[in-house]
Amino acid sequence: MKFDISLVISVLAILVMFYCLWLVLTLRKNVPGGVVGNTWKTLTALVVLFTLGYLVTPFFGMLPPMLMNVIVSLIFLFGAIYVVITVKLIYRIIEELAG
Repeated sequence: MKFDISLVISVLAILVMFYCLWLVLTLRKNVPGGVVGNTWKTLTALVVLFTLGYLVTPFFGMLPPMLMNVIVSLIFLFGAIYVVITVKLIYRIIEELAG
């Protein structure tokens, strides 16, 4: 059997995403309502989406190239959205703490 580094990386990424999902769900009960609570719900949904997307990565070799490209592109798009939402949330939190 040939060693496949991409499979090892995919499995590690999946494990990290499950850890992130656990963190997001665990922290949810401590997040207040309002803007922060709504933002947290969006971030939770994105983490769920990423986890599902990462679960597909070990099977990329079985997917048609066009579908694989679309999945990767969607992961990048939603990753960018996640970063924007996270930075804006942190910005709001810092404003509240400083103000």
